[in-house]
Amino acid sequence: MPALQVRQIDHVTFVVRDLERSRAFYVDLLGMQLVPRPAFSFPGLWFQAGSTQIHLILESPDSGPGGAFVPENCSISRTRHIAFEVASAAEAVKILQQHQIEIVAGPKARPDGPTQLYVFDPDQNLVELFSYGP
Repeated sequence: MPALQVRQIDHVTFVVRDLERSRAFYVDLLGMQLVPRPAFSFPGLWFQAGSTQIHLILESPDSGPGGAFVPENCSISRTRHIAFEVASAAEAVKILQQHQIEIVAGPKARPDGPTQLYVFDPDQNLVELFSYGP
């Protein structure tokens, strides 16, 4: 029997504690576009990031708690995260600093060339930002 043919990542879903705080992070800071969402019976938001969507669901008894657990002693760049390519890692650093967003790892060179850095979203989901240019 042939293997399934996965075409791409369609979306990533996070459970969050505060939709507006998360909207500000993903739209105002990262520049994603808020897109329409089906009329589900539970609150949430959808964002477009290139060809991938980020889906947020407000925490509830049905969704479980918002937030992610990152072990204290782990290497940040080696634990669970989502990565987004940006135009310039150097510019990302400036913008993050202007918004007082802590860079928890990096910037550093990845062995294949890009510069990468890591931040937490408002619910401690780890987000990698990387660029192939400066």
